[in-house]
Amino acid sequence: MPSLKDLRNRIASVKATQKITKAMQMVAAAKLRRAQEAAEAARPYSQRMAAVLANITQAVGGGGDAPALMTGTGKDDVHLLVVCTAERGLCGGFNSQIARFARDHIRKLLAAGKQVKIICVGKKGFDILRRDYGNLIIDRVDLREVKTLGFGNADAIARKVIQLFDEGQFDVATLFYSQFKSVISQIPTAQQLIPAAVASGNGEGDAGAVYEYEPEPGEILSDLIPRNIAVQIFRALLENAAGEMGAKMSAMDSATRNAGDMINKLSITYNRQRQAQITKELIEIISGAEAL
Repeated sequence: MPSLKDLRNRIASVKATQKITKAMQMVAAAKLRRAQEAAEAARPYSQRMAAVLANITQAVGGGGDAPALMTGTGKDDVHLLVVCTAERGLCGGFNSQIARFARDHIRKLLAAGKQVKIICVGKKGFDILRRDYGNLIIDRVDLREVKTLGFGNADAIARKVIQLFDEGQFDVATLFYSQFKSVISQIPTAQQLIPAAVASGNGEGDAGAVYEYEPEPGEILSDLIPRNIAVQIFRALLENAAGEMGAKMSAMDSATRNAGDMINKLSITYNRQRQAQITKELIEIISGAEAL
């Protein structure tokens, strides 16, 4: 049975922790609004980029003018996985969900006899994946010093992926991230980057329209597909940032409420023990008085 002093110290410690979790919840809530606005603003651009690629791809028709980034190497032997997670923890199961989703994909590829290479964007994903697949990780991108994500951060990752493709180090590249839905809902998502996965049409009712391109469609795709890869990675980073803040806000809210419940239980235990001690002292005093 802990002493009254131990209980007082523990209650004070839990109260201090509760203040920290409450402050972290409020900070995450403030950052969530900006991160959510940035993620939602990036979605229309990436969707229109996909629609433009679909139109130009129809014009090329997979012919000899199509760049290698769109057609791929023609093989499916070596897979590059770009796994994007957060740099910091205290956000519930946000990072573990993405890493688990990527780990399941890795198992399927290895079971099919494929070779897998991994690029980790974010410290937490690297820490999780290196336990089982440390030998498959070829690079790690550290964004801990980045205060505000910019397109330049995504463009650097895209250039690195394209360079590896040009060197013939992989055949298929897949991007893993968490799509933000709400504060309590983030959906792990896999998106193929290389070969460029484009829809068969733009879905806007002008499938029968005829376009003339200047310069030629193949030349446009040579510039557009690398930019599209950077745009999709940038969108993934923004979706992750919003999802991280939402998950952190939810986790810190739960931690604050749990701390309150623990304080209540400790306070009840403290009051009962203090009452028992006072009753014991009164009994001793009364017994001593009666003995006289």
